Amino acid sequence: MLSLSSQAPCSAFGSCLTILCLLFVQPHIASSALLISLRNHHNNHQHRRPMIQANQSSCALFAGTWVRDDTYPIYQSNCPIIDAEFNCQMYGRPDSDYLKYRWQPLNCQLPRFNGLEFLLQMKGKTVMFVGDSLGRNQWESLICMVSAAAPTTQTQIIRGDPLSTFKFLDYGLSISFYRAPYLVDIDSIQGKRVLKLDDISGNSNAWLGVDVLSFNTGHWWTHKGSLQGWDYMESGGKYYQDMDRSAALEKGLGTWANWVESNIDSTRTRVFFLSISPTHYDPTEWNAGATIATTKNCYGETSPMSGTKYPTGLYPEQMRVVDTVIRDMRSPVYLLDITMLSELRKDGHPSIYSGDLTPEQRANPARSADCSHWCLPGLPDTWNELFYTALFF
Repeated sequence: MLSLSSQAPCSAFGSCLTILCLLFVQPHIASSALLISLRNHHNNHQHRRPMIQANQSSCALFAGTWVRDDTYPIYQSNCPIIDAEFNCQMYGRPDSDYLKYRWQPLNCQLPRFNGLEFLLQMKGKTVMFVGDSLGRNQWESLICMVSAAAPTTQTQIIRGDPLSTFKFLDYGLSISFYRAPYLVDIDSIQGKRVLKLDDISGNSNAWLGVDVLSFNTGHWWTHKGSLQGWDYMESGGKYYQDMDRSAALEKGLGTWANWVESNIDSTRTRVFFLSISPTHYDPTEWNAGATIATTKNCYGETSPMSGTKYPTGLYPEQMRVVDTVIRDMRSPVYLLDITMLSELRKDGHPSIYSGDLTPEQRANPARSADCSHWCLPGLPDTWNELFYTALFF
């Protein structure tokens, strides 16, 4: 029989967790900055936010603004890998300006994504995204971006659960998605779903031997009620009906970090972690005059916010946990810090234009709008432009 503990999370783990605040330094703007290299930075400073050298000053990739660029998007909504829930154009979204924005760092230019270059550089290699549906969002985006550059190359798709793989056969390149929303394991014990904060062995065997690994987690740790993905948590041999969710996330990420440091050869495998993807369910966060009664979450939003910072200055508590865990790791993990730039894109969500919604649900945006995932084409393409930059520059 399961033995439950009703202890508060701080007592259960011995001491309350201290989460460090992040300091953001905005670099000076250089008038004509050119991208030189990311390689030297990551050889010596694996845990800091990536910087590009630009005219003798540092350029933070993830500090910048959104600018209109009519050469976007890189691909169209007929890319066959796009799931219905992300295919906003196919499911009736009437506007398209949200597709025409490019991320502009403050004092450097991002390299334009080159799908053929990606295929050549990654020939014979394996890439795997591991995590929740935001990781799947990014996985599908990358496949579409690469496919658009090589429309006649032979491909193969193998759909499964938890593992799906898309292969570019002419190049021997496999790009996979492994569904593990918490990264750590969930087991069934006496008919109950148990989230095992100390165990990752059930999932992690599939991640060995991969050339590039990109992890994400976050949203599922906050779900409650019918959306909650577990019945009990297990930690230190004890079972909990609930605990502080940030403490649970930190415990689970600690298990993941220990696995990376014990099992990944950094000379063979590059490891990335996608930071927390924000949601836009509360319009008062970006519009001081808005009310829930007059503005329905992200529904009807058609353009990004201007400027370089989210109006409320909010930084998700989960992101502080992620940053702390990664900074304490000895192994080089590249934090793809897309949180702030994504917060500015209140216009990028499927809203009611998702193939997963019924006509009745689409008629009720206040209850049904998806302001968590992202349209494809759309924002995850920028995540992959940053991913491409980190891989090759």
